[in-house]
Amino acid sequence: MESIRSITIGFWFRQGRVHEAETELGASHLLEHMVFKGTARRSPRELAWAIERLGGTLDAYTTHEATAYHARIPAEELNVALDVLTDLTFYPLLRESDLRLEREVVLEEIAATEDVPAEVAFEKHARFLYDGHPYGEPIIGTRESVTALSAENLSAVHRKVYQPGNLVVAAAGNIEHVALVDSLQALLPEGETPVSEKPVEVPTGSIGVRRVEQGGGRQIHIVTGGLSTSYKDPLRYALLVTSTALGEGMSSRLFQRIREELGLSYTVYSFHGFFSEIGHVGAYVATRPESAAAAHNALFSELATIAVDGITIEELEDTRTQLKGQILISLESPGARMNRLAGVALYDQPYRTLDEVASRIDMVSLDQCKEAACYFDPTRLATLELAPE
Repeated sequence: MESIRSITIGFWFRQGRVHEAETELGASHLLEHMVFKGTARRSPRELAWAIERLGGTLDAYTTHEATAYHARIPAEELNVALDVLTDLTFYPLLRESDLRLEREVVLEEIAATEDVPAEVAFEKHARFLYDGHPYGEPIIGTRESVTALSAENLSAVHRKVYQPGNLVVAAAGNIEHVALVDSLQALLPEGETPVSEKPVEVPTGSIGVRRVEQGGGRQIHIVTGGLSTSYKDPLRYALLVTSTALGEGMSSRLFQRIREELGLSYTVYSFHGFFSEIGHVGAYVATRPESAAAAHNALFSELATIAVDGITIEELEDTRTQLKGQILISLESPGARMNRLAGVALYDQPYRTLDEVASRIDMVSLDQCKEAACYFDPTRLATLELAPE
């Protein structure tokens, strides 16, 4: 990206919630925290200051299938970012004394999530839908699992997984590929053998309705969804078009019907997610108890209609344009381009130019959208209602 004066670079390790044994629940996320507690060469502050003194940023996150560490720095400081990322990911101290403190931070993170009813509703829905499969379990773990983890547990995961053969590096911005490769060869530890992964079982999922009451809050949160296609499935593009027309944005069916026409909710939308072996789609609405029945009926009426009829030709044409525009706008960001590149490698997919992606969206047909719309059929969904006591 020649007009950009910075570089965004990330390290991805194929280690997430789905790779954890029963004795390791939450270990991927806790390990992501712990590597920032210091190395033999740098204290926690020195790790952060090495990047921040340049005006850059350093951050990390964990998903169900990977753990990522990324930095954004001025283009001429690439080697500083690589040195810091290599240091903290491959050479952390992982001391028990640091764990005692960082465990409390993660427990606070769990508590913060529990204070937000919408997040509680989505977490409980995921567990209901995926029926005990790791894809539906919280990445962060539970109070019990986090409390039980030791520094040796984290060190064992680190030794097994944080290897060059299990690493994906992606970068975007004002960067030369050869310079990046040369720097990595000088910094990465030896060892290129990929880490063998246990195949992820494909979940079967649940359907039905579950109601949960808990104190706090003044709204009922309705989350409904079902299993769908994986990241690799060609139908993914039709599913994106259909989900967008249904409930993504102010012009979508759900927003126009439930908020604009009926005034039953401030927040209503559809959602989708894709993993390597499966995916899910669904919809969410939050409303007051006195409006809950009407909002529920309106939501499921729209889902039933789109499942039977699909979307219209006008919606297809408009949503194609909308999605292509969203992609083009988002990829003006080096961070978005970096994440897209990482996804291509992590999911073992061919790299496609923006024109090729736009072409695939243009090739989505009404018949494909009707096939994708079947995933929104209310009879195949799991519905979670979180209500105040």
